[in-house]
Amino acid sequence: MAMNYNAKDEVDGGPPCAPGGTAKTRRPDNTAGTELPIFFIIGLIFIPIGIGIFVTSNNIREIEIDYTGTESSSPCNKCLSPDVTPCFCTINFTLEKSFEGNVFMYYGLSNFYQNHRRYVKSRDDSQLNGDSSALLNPSKECEPYRRNEDKPIAPCGAIANSMFNDTLELFLIGNDSYPIPIALKKKGIAWWTDKNVKFRNPPGGDNLEERFKGTTKPVNWLKPVYMLDSDPDNNGFINEDFIVWMRTAALPTFRKLYRLIERKSDLHPTLPAGRYSLNVTYNYPVHYFDGRKRMILSTISWMGGKNPFLGIAYIAVVSISFLLGVVLLVINHKYRNSSNTADITI
Repeated sequence: MAMNYNAKDEVDGGPPCAPGGTAKTRRPDNTAGTELPIFFIIGLIFIPIGIGIFVTSNNIREIEIDYTGTESSSPCNKCLSPDVTPCFCTINFTLEKSFEGNVFMYYGLSNFYQNHRRYVKSRDDSQLNGDSSALLNPSKECEPYRRNEDKPIAPCGAIANSMFNDTLELFLIGNDSYPIPIALKKKGIAWWTDKNVKFRNPPGGDNLEERFKGTTKPVNWLKPVYMLDSDPDNNGFINEDFIVWMRTAALPTFRKLYRLIERKSDLHPTLPAGRYSLNVTYNYPVHYFDGRKRMILSTISWMGGKNPFLGIAYIAVVSISFLLGVVLLVINHKYRNSSNTADITI
């Protein structure tokens, strides 16, 4: 006995329907007509955004000056010797183009792992928030920088102990070769929430030294925390250089905001093209762990600082989306009319 068998019925999981009945199938609908355009719409929307971000990033003015001093020809090479303390060095450089608008001065470090788990935990947030009991009895997380000379350390922990303490000064060298100091603003560099919420000095009178009585400075610091600045609004735990340092970086190569150079006139650039000198008070050694130090001057845009990666990432993802769209379009066009049925005689 012979009969016709349709392979499509087996694929769909059901027996042949009765003559005149409606065929039932579990095959999903062909949605290529609605899904394929999504790939191309994503491209049309995000390619201009990616190009715009990339072009904007490239238009940001930025210059980096490495002053580690490991090269024998560097003016800061003399500062690698532990016998030269304190050490001062000057690096001359030239701005080929003017910097318009507000300019941000950063210090950058390389091969410095602030993201190490034990390093990140080595702090006492209660102490940094002005808690009197934590001030005199810091958290055990701060070990081995919890106590020194039988006194509690304020601020305690490895993060505070390793605070960056180079001093950077910038000068414009005029036509008469007389250096003109560039005004560097040291307030306004920390996050508002850090300055006003997370970091507070211990309660007490106007004498900040008295409020920190019974504590000692971190081992590697040159002076105690209550002498970081002569401005009472920028001293102690609310010192903005200290606050910026305490916000740990995610990568071993990073930069942190050091100073602001505000634009004073719309008629003149903030930093005109010309010769400059960077005066460094060299206190922070990095060569023993193969680190590098640099000073960065940068303008910003609506998207922040210079970061070409974001624009490149947009363009790359959209290009992949376009490619997938083209491939799926070809596959859909080639196989949409093909038949999956076959006649079998048994």
